[in-house]
Amino acid sequence: PAGSSLPTENDLGIEYGVSRTVIREALKVLAAKGLVLSRPRVGTVVCDQDNWNIIDPQVLAWHAPHALDDKLFDAILETRRAIEPLVAELAATRATLQEIADLEAAWQGMAGAGEDLTQFSRSDIVFHQIVYGASHNPIFRQIGKLIDTALLFSLEATATISPVRRREAAAAHGEVVEALRMRDAVAARNAADKILDLAARDLVSAKKLKNN
Repeated sequence: PAGSSLPTENDLGIEYGVSRTVIREALKVLAAKGLVLSRPRVGTVVCDQDNWNIIDPQVLAWHAPHALDDKLFDAILETRRAIEPLVAELAATRATLQEIADLEAAWQGMAGAGEDLTQFSRSDIVFHQIVYGASHNPIFRQIGKLIDTALLFSLEATATISPVRRREAAAAHGEVVEALRMRDAVAARNAADKILDLAARDLVSAKKLKNN
């Protein structure tokens, strides 16, 4: 729990059968990710969850099994709602022809995935990467890279809901493609909002399934 102290480096080394150097380097990694903090005369202390670098891919991977319980996916969805409609709007006016072609290919990967959840999720991730990149805003591009892992875990949690819902999601992504092709910023924003509405619905369903 937060505030508790870890065993000493020597004790950890004995417990895991590794040298103190290995333990020390591991603790440095955890500290860099905001999970622990070294304090003089106290030792290494577990940090409060608010200090964790939750969008770090490793932290998110460690934490993902509990994400539905502690509303992490809700936070991810809130972040996407704040950003992605604007990103789609910008992409509609800034995307290159190649980016639009790549986006359509990713969408076709989703639409043609059938029962292949891995293909569906990977194509969805690529789709969003392209949209973020097509905004041609360097800050949004970096944010897009940061949320890739978060989005992947969200998709894995909700992709099994039903084939019908996956088809609905693919159709909404197709509307983004068409909006970019027509250079229609308003339609792009509306399509992005629709994608997020569907994601919110699927998140609620995933929670219900988990609790039943």
